[in-house]
Amino acid sequence: MNKIKASATTIYILFLMLPIYWLVSMSFKDTSEILGGFTLWPQKVTFQHYITIFTDPTWYVGYINSITYVGLNTLISVTVALPAAYAFSRYRFLGDKQMFFWLLTNRMAPAAVFALPSFQLYSALGLFDTHWAVALAHCLFNIPLAVWILEGFMSGVPKELDETAFLDGYSFPRFFIKIFIPTVAAGIGVAAFFCFMYSWVELLLAKTLTSVNAKPIAAIMTRTSSSAGFDLGLLAAAGSLTIIPGAIVIYFVRNYIAKGFALGRV
Repeated sequence: MNKIKASATTIYILFLMLPIYWLVSMSFKDTSEILGGFTLWPQKVTFQHYITIFTDPTWYVGYINSITYVGLNTLISVTVALPAAYAFSRYRFLGDKQMFFWLLTNRMAPAAVFALPSFQLYSALGLFDTHWAVALAHCLFNIPLAVWILEGFMSGVPKELDETAFLDGYSFPRFFIKIFIPTVAAGIGVAAFFCFMYSWVELLLAKTLTSVNAKPIAAIMTRTSSSAGFDLGLLAAAGSLTIIPGAIVIYFVRNYIAKGFALGRV
């Protein structure tokens, strides 16, 4: 029975990895080979697509732009969510449950609903086509998510920890930074991961709020189209590179994610 389960799991994982393998394989083929027929691996390996991406500023700057606004958004979202989640987990006040639910409803709305208001707002503020515009726009979705995740972790920490620290003479800021934040480090890792991933894959707001200077890589990938069709190899190479940042983040927070699932909040 265990062998059957192991075999089924292996087959399932291979099935999930097949599109990624196919994408990477296409990135080492030229367009004529991709359209010419079915091949499991490149018949003539080419690195030209990757050379183009790493030598053409219009390509590699797109990755820099994406990483910049995603990093800003993750930092802002987690920083704002930490005290908010602490308030929801430790205090009871009028309308707390309603406010908590209202925060989550922002995550339920599609990004298209906020595209036009965000465009007008950030244009009026002079933030259009900047990393800050996209980072702040993504906060609308990521801060509620981070608050929800962190509140679950913080509620699992006994209130006696707070009381003991205060009796020992800790001020609230010192207690929060020195004791409480390390205690919920797993929750912070999980929240940061999801904020990073949602911001990294979101395209509509990122494309609407940028033009040239802060244009994300996903928007730049549309440049592969021309009168001759799509440069499929170049598109596959760009897509393969977009997987790397997410994979790196997953590697560093994998234990935190597992703990989040174990706590039932993720």
